[in-house]
This record gives sequence, C-alpha cells and structure tokens, in this order.
Amino acid sequence: MDSTSIKVERIFGVDTFGTLYYSTEDHTFHKKAKDTTITYSNFQLGEITSANTFNPLKINLFYRDFNTVIILDNRLAEIFKIDFNTVQPYKNVSFVSTGFDNTLWIFNQDLQQLELYDYKINKVRLKTVPVQSDVLDLKSDYNNCYMLTENYLYVYSYFGSLISKHKNEGYESLAFSKAHLILKKENSLHILSKTGNKIQPIKHPYLLINQFLVTNETLYIYDDEILRRYQLKLE
Repeated sequence: MDSTSIKVERIFGVDTFGTLYYSTEDHTFHKKAKDTTITYSNFQLGEITSANTFNPLKINLFYRDFNTVIILDNRLAEIFKIDFNTVQPYKNVSFVSTGFDNTLWIFNQDLQQLELYDYKINKVRLKTVPVQSDVLDLKSDYNNCYMLTENYLYVYSYFGSLISKHKNEGYESLAFSKAHLILKKENSLHILSKTGNKIQPIKHPYLLINQFLVTNETLYIYDDEILRRYQLKLE
C-alpha cells in the first residue's frame, strides 16, 4: 500500500490510527502520532526487551535484564512498576504480554509455565501446565494468549484453558491482531485466522523481514529503515 522511511531500533506497534510505537538506540520509547511524538526513558533499566501496546491506556514495557515491567498510560507517564526480583515468591520472567484488567501474561522461566499475574495485588490468578521446550514468543489480547515454543504453538483462553495446539514447523516469531495471527518462518509469513484451525502460507513477494506487525487487516514489515504497509487479502 505504501512505505515510510524511519530509523528505529525496534518497532513495537502500530494502531488503527497510524500511531507508531518504537524504541531508538538510546533505549528511549516513542509514541509517534500524526502531529506529535512523546517519549519515555528509563536509562537505569537499559534495553527494552518487549513493549505491548494492545491497550494504549496501559502500555507495558519489559526490561528482561532487570526482570522488571513498567506500565505507562497513554501520555507515557509511569503508572506502575513491577520488579519481579522483589516479588515474593521470586519470579524469573522471560516473556510478558497484556492480560485483562490489571493482569499480565508472564512466562515463569524457572517453573517453565505461563502465568496470569495480577500486578495490583501480587497474585497469580492462574497457571498453565509446564512446557517442555524453549519459548520463542508470546502475544495476547483480552481473550486469548498465543505462546510459541520450539515444538508447538499453544493457544489459551483468558481462563488459561488450552484451546488448540499446533506443531511448530520452523516458525520463529509471531504477530497478532484482532482477526489473525501471523507467524514468521525465515523470510516467509504464515497466517492462522481466528476462525480457522490451519496455518496457511501468505503469498507475498520475496522480502527480507527484520520485524513485522499486524493491525486488523494490515501487515507492517520493517527492514533496512523502511516500514512497508500491506493489505491482507483473504481468498
């Protein structure tokens, strides 16, 4: 559809209004709208491992090196800090994604299990059965949580029950929006629609895919300082 030249460290999200969420080399988090750009910096925590912008009123930034999550409001003001090093019992967290209310989906590395954690009251609301292989990626919305491991893609409901399980055929990472889940395998993309149970390849020109995102029916691919926007067409 179009492309934009932009130099960033990582792109974390694009919303339906075209607002761009990204980090730069100095570990600053940016929210770039049409007319304004606002930023958040926490140099003590270093590099941002992941940022979940699904709920723009409660954006979570995960700093894995410091085992810490920062929750920001829509003006990028800090509203909550979760230091898992000081939480009892201690949690060694490797992945974080947004849940409903005041919850986060977190992967507890030591227990090898996915937990729905309520950070306001420091309580695990639910936990899943431990997995036997390394986790590669984690994405969620209010209804579902998608966890990609070296062996399988797991789809959980917000109650923590397993909805479906798909063999990992070489997928490395995933992007998720309301309607579809997109999986990356080398420089090819595959799709799992919310209504389907089969992962299918997406036909697209050969592209080097550094980072990719999906917002509703729009796919974003970032590589070589260019953000390209594609329309997903379902046949």
